[in-house]
Amino acid sequence: MTSRAFIAGCLGTSLTPDERAFFRDARPWGFILFRRNTQDPAQVAALTAEMRETVGWHAPVLIDQEGGRVQRMAPPNWPKYPAARAFLAINDPLLQRETVRLSARLMAHDLKSAGIDVDCLPVLDVPVAGSHDVIGDRAYAHDPDQVARLGRAAAEGLLAGGVLPVIKHMPGHGRARADSHHDLPVVDAPLDELRAHDFRPFRHLADMPLAMTAHVVFTALDPKNPATVSRKVVREIMRGELGYDGLIMTDDISMKALSGGFAEKARAATRAGVDVVLHCHGIMDEMVAIAGAVPEMKGARARRAAMALARIRHEPEPLDVEAARADVARALASGA
Repeated sequence: MTSRAFIAGCLGTSLTPDERAFFRDARPWGFILFRRNTQDPAQVAALTAEMRETVGWHAPVLIDQEGGRVQRMAPPNWPKYPAARAFLAINDPLLQRETVRLSARLMAHDLKSAGIDVDCLPVLDVPVAGSHDVIGDRAYAHDPDQVARLGRAAAEGLLAGGVLPVIKHMPGHGRARADSHHDLPVVDAPLDELRAHDFRPFRHLADMPLAMTAHVVFTALDPKNPATVSRKVVREIMRGELGYDGLIMTDDISMKALSGGFAEKARAATRAGVDVVLHCHGIMDEMVAIAGAVPEMKGARARRAAMALARIRHEPEPLDVEAARADVARALASGA
């Protein structure tokens, strides 16, 4: 049976009978895990297998494993990873890039071992003076070219480990002066400035398989609608100007930046041209509303989904895990 165009979460460390029944009937295209779902490696592996069993195929399982503040699989059962900004302490540009790649390769090792094959990384947002700290040290740098260079290194590390990267938050959340989890950010920068700064890393990484939208209004593009639900931003900027032909998912549709009911928000995003709606919190009535509002994975969205999943390396690049962890720690310490 054909999947439906949404990604869903669950409430705990295993599926409830209601969740199993819902996923079998609603057929989400993928799943996402949060801290509440991650207890230890064996439990996460069992949960990802259980999720896939409900839909009858090896559906993608996502997680936000960035390092720093955003790490859903955390100590003591998994290593602590540095925030993106921490790599700037490494003064040698080649060592800096290789350390970002190796850190991401190690994260891919952890994720793949637990049955997770998509990481919502790299963050390609470029903060500016006065922007909200919701991005902050999650960004690699304040220079768009450096963000692009290190973002690509992280994406390469994930891909080498058999995990798909997700570039986020397209077309850029770094300039926002509000946290879109709680409020709707409005960016008034002129289009030329957005092109030269905010959009630049996304243009450089337009070959990546998956992207996540920003719940941000760009008044120079669409003064009424956040990018996630803006036909102009999705079709003319993301697909057109940035040349992005991968699968586009929303950021979490539960975030307060988006107004309206869940069915309304899901329909608005897919009408705008987003391929898949992301819902993170596992709240059943919200998931039911979204499942009833999104289309099936057919046509162009199915093509983009298949192309994305084909990028997973089923035989990851060889890795000496302990040596790699020591190399990352040594490189970070060299700039301290």
